[in-house]
Amino acid sequence: MPFAAICADLEVPRDTVAGWLYRTRDKSRSQPDLRCPFCTEPARAVDDPAWYAYLLGMYLGDGHLLLTRRVPLLTVACDLRYPGVIAEIEAAMLACGARRVGHQRREGRDAVRSSWMHWPCLLPQHGIGKKHDRTITLTAWQRAVVDVFPGQFLRGLFHSDGCRTENKVHAAGKVYAYPRYMFTNKSADIMRLCQDALDRSGVRWRMCSPIQLSVARREGVVVLDGVVGAKC
Repeated sequence: MPFAAICADLEVPRDTVAGWLYRTRDKSRSQPDLRCPFCTEPARAVDDPAWYAYLLGMYLGDGHLLLTRRVPLLTVACDLRYPGVIAEIEAAMLACGARRVGHQRREGRDAVRSSWMHWPCLLPQHGIGKKHDRTITLTAWQRAVVDVFPGQFLRGLFHSDGCRTENKVHAAGKVYAYPRYMFTNKSADIMRLCQDALDRSGVRWRMCSPIQLSVARREGVVVLDGVVGAKC
């Protein structure tokens, strides 16, 4: 009897019938992908936590995780003017376990994309709607990674939603210019994570508005120059 006829006669899905007949599909699906460190040991840190801290920062800024019917798709939106940042995102995805990374380029933007079944394990902050409309908190193991690598986490945040600018001040008929870092995000939770990482790095900051943070003191700028730097 043809395969399709068996499925129609029994009124069961094709995958179920294939599993009965061949067993190979059920066997392959029952075994977790051991490249993901959280399927079998949820409390274990990633193999390359520094890269993970960077990717987490980028995801919280400009990332999106789409849970498709097949394989989850992680996308981080980038500006084509910053090929160095694009290269770092690709390297971070590969270091965290992705097999392949692709690029969808249009209108000056590059969507760095990777399909992998374990992105939801590594990025449990995914959800429906915009990030600033839902609660964003880190799990215990994510917090442990960020506490050890706050600089890499800040690098990801500032590479996505931040910048290094030159601020000019007019005083006594003179113009004074000095560098400063700005970080903008509508999510109060993500802003708090940025503040915590700055505190852990010994960097003083101030809020310019509810959605914008500034680091302008010389010693703080020096620290961020060492871990973030200008986008390139």
